[in-house]
Amino acid sequence: MNKNNYCVIMAGGIGSRFWPMSTQKFPKQFHDILGTGRTMIQQTFDRISQLIPAENIYVITNEEYIDLTQQQLQDIPFENIVGEPAMKNTSACNLYMAKKIEASNPNANIIVMPADHLILKEKAFLEKVELGFQLTSENDYLITLGITPTRPDTGYGYIQFIRENNEDYSKVKTFTEKPDLDIAKSFMESGDFLWNAGIFIWNVKSILKAFKKYLPEMTNQFNSCEYNCSTEKECINLIYPIVNKVSIDNGILEKANNVYVIPANLGWSDLGTWTSVYTNADKNDDNNAISSKNVLTYNSKGNVIRIKNQNKAAVIDGLKNYIIVDTEKALLICPRDNDQLIKDYVLDLKNLKKGERFM
Repeated sequence: MNKNNYCVIMAGGIGSRFWPMSTQKFPKQFHDILGTGRTMIQQTFDRISQLIPAENIYVITNEEYIDLTQQQLQDIPFENIVGEPAMKNTSACNLYMAKKIEASNPNANIIVMPADHLILKEKAFLEKVELGFQLTSENDYLITLGITPTRPDTGYGYIQFIRENNEDYSKVKTFTEKPDLDIAKSFMESGDFLWNAGIFIWNVKSILKAFKKYLPEMTNQFNSCEYNCSTEKECINLIYPIVNKVSIDNGILEKANNVYVIPANLGWSDLGTWTSVYTNADKNDDNNAISSKNVLTYNSKGNVIRIKNQNKAAVIDGLKNYIIVDTEKALLICPRDNDQLIKDYVLDLKNLKKGERFM
């Protein structure tokens, strides 16, 4: 393993579209969503640890999830689990981790990846990551992995690339965030667009140079701190309230002229909704995705069913294409077509008296 290669796993989200399984106290990335025996963050660690030693793997999450992360990733040194005092989108967390890793190794190459994505073709993924590390160690490139689209999906961002003779990687032309259906169809037909997986590879020098050029105020704020020492946390707590909320895509990648994409067919999904879980889960003869024992179904097809209490029996009769999730605190039954409304359900529950206790 190359000691200059590092990984940052971003694990700070709440995953409200996976309510009621995912809650603010125990969010999606810490659940075994697909019933594999490993949680999403554990699968992410398992995947990348084939290339990168555990001491070079960092997790950045919300402060309240530090202990939960340590419980689930015991091979990672505790000091590599970093808690943000506030959610400030992806520019802040990327700059924070780049500064921390630079303080340990100014020649580091870093892959940044979300904690809650599904990648079925691990061998292909690892090959693409190795290519990315090779490119960023030899060039001033900011690399993103682009997923070959399988349908005109309106829930993903798209990357337009410039076709060249070299098929392994291409220069990025534009980024488009979640287009409408007609535009997504035109992207598919053109053949020069990829899904934006939110997986990035860069050398620490390259990304810090980009931050200095495109987000100078944020750079100055993080430059005021010293890293991997006793004063780091106090300084971070001082600057985070005034740091701007901006995504790494908007803040850096859409502006920089040295962004390249590696096209990849990885069997990838961001598992952003219960419908995406249904699509990727094992199903029985009635096309029901059931990961719970003691469930009987009658005249029911196309459902995703999760019953947390394995000692509880459930009988489902006459439901087609529904989401049924039962936890200790809440029960959700809604059509799969309405999975984008779950965030609204959560907001409405919060407005109820004492509604917070269901979150």
